Amino acid sequence: MTRHRALLDLAAEFYEGRLDEFPVWSSDAGRHSTPKQPDIDSRLADYSEAAQARRAAGLARYRERFAAIGTVGFDLDQQVDHRLFGAALERAVFADEVLKRESRDPQMYVDECLNGIFSLIKKDYAPAADRLRRATARLRAMPAFLETGKKNLARPVALYARLATESARAAEPLFVESLDALDAAAPQGQKLSAADTKALHEARATALKALSEFADWLDAKQKTGAVDPRFAMGRQNYERWLAKVALLPLSPDQIVAIGETELARSRATQAWIAPEAARAPHPAPPANQEEFLRSYEANTAGIVKFLTSHEILSIPEGIGPFSCRELPRAFKPTAPGGFMNAPGPFDTDPSGFYFIPTYDPHPSNSYLKWAIEDPRPILGHEGIPGHHYQISLANRVANPIRRLHDDGVFIEGWAFYTEEMLDRAGMYNDRPDTRVQVMQLLRMRAARVAVDVRLATGDWTFEQGVDYFMKEGGLDREAAEGETAGAAANPGYKIQYLIGKWQIQRLLGRVRDREGASFSLRRFHDRLISYGSLPVAVIEELMLGEAAEAGPS
Repeated sequence: MTRHRALLDLAAEFYEGRLDEFPVWSSDAGRHSTPKQPDIDSRLADYSEAAQARRAAGLARYRERFAAIGTVGFDLDQQVDHRLFGAALERAVFADEVLKRESRDPQMYVDECLNGIFSLIKKDYAPAADRLRRATARLRAMPAFLETGKKNLARPVALYARLATESARAAEPLFVESLDALDAAAPQGQKLSAADTKALHEARATALKALSEFADWLDAKQKTGAVDPRFAMGRQNYERWLAKVALLPLSPDQIVAIGETELARSRATQAWIAPEAARAPHPAPPANQEEFLRSYEANTAGIVKFLTSHEILSIPEGIGPFSCRELPRAFKPTAPGGFMNAPGPFDTDPSGFYFIPTYDPHPSNSYLKWAIEDPRPILGHEGIPGHHYQISLANRVANPIRRLHDDGVFIEGWAFYTEEMLDRAGMYNDRPDTRVQVMQLLRMRAARVAVDVRLATGDWTFEQGVDYFMKEGGLDREAAEGETAGAAANPGYKIQYLIGKWQIQRLLGRVRDREGASFSLRRFHDRLISYGSLPVAVIEELMLGEAAEAGPS
């Protein structure tokens, strides 16, 4: 066996083991049964002290085996695989050594409960009755699971406790309305029996009670001060995450500088376009929900036609259908702007869908307001050429290291890149107001960058993050507080959109300079997407066949 083959086998074994250890992640990825875990859709993760110790020991063994493989004699492709799997191992180590979510973050336990149900009902991968019986099993497991959380959370982070409490108290619509709707919509022969329905209702009541008690327990901790006010990981740890997990060749200060540059550009561009946008006629809004949904799907077809006619990228055969659905009422408390569901790496169904908010002719929701004015920027981000297109192609990569890497900087960076790409290519020449919308989306994402970095490094307080979003990002206070909470709760996530986009733009310019008159935008995009969801710095090495530069030039 070659050493590269040993590396691929080690990675496949690692990911298989992690999927077994984290069943909700497995369900979400479309992996619903394995020889080792045929009932994986019926389980929640085990966060007992013994299970954590077992995983830590296993991770140490993987790292030893990985180090023994080395890279001597590896070509560029093989060296890339080695770096990627090293980053995957480092992600797990970083979670254990720095994030310590089991003992610091009650959101992890609430999210496991909520996503444990959502991952079973969002796609029709099996008959409704089968999925509902698995949901019953997960509901039954929740009280003991949450008790384990209480044992682990000696002094949770105060902000995380507040967010977890809000989520736990919003679980009822998902557990009641969504599960009941799944059974009601099932054809005859796929509905639950009377005994199974009774079991579901009993398990649901017990799970909701356990979540309510968990929220009360967190409230009590907050009132008595048995929480940690600190959420920042610190500059040294943030730099470690950038370099070793995200493989981003940038410092925190360089990232902030990129964000501030793009923030200034977006605000200036809005100012330049605004007078023309104010004078331009606006199309009549949709008459109702059905017309709103149809307009989304009609616009998807228009975007695909534009991409192919302008030779921007190829749409290969086999990309699954992409549809828009009304956001179920049960999901509105946690996803008021809607959400995308791309096919998972193990899904046999290649379809994807985007849940959009219920139509309101006088919306207060900014995303809904933009969608009514012109859905194409958000639709392109979520569907084609954005997430649905890119992730669908990433799922086809045979190499397990690359197929399962799912680098968020590339995933979000690509989808965000396509928003301005379509604008620059001329898609919105007829709608200056849409061009203003594209710049507003850029402004919001650019403002996120400084908040993410400064909160994670400990340079800013929570209130300073809120103030920055309001003054620089143009958000109202409620939206600013929500964005700041999201940045504090998930450090590193908010930079992904803008920094990934910036890296792709930088690579685009380098490739065009290198190829000169022979450059093809379609060829560049097709090749960029072909590697899977890898860090852009790694893709740059593969595309250029040379080591990427260490930072911005």
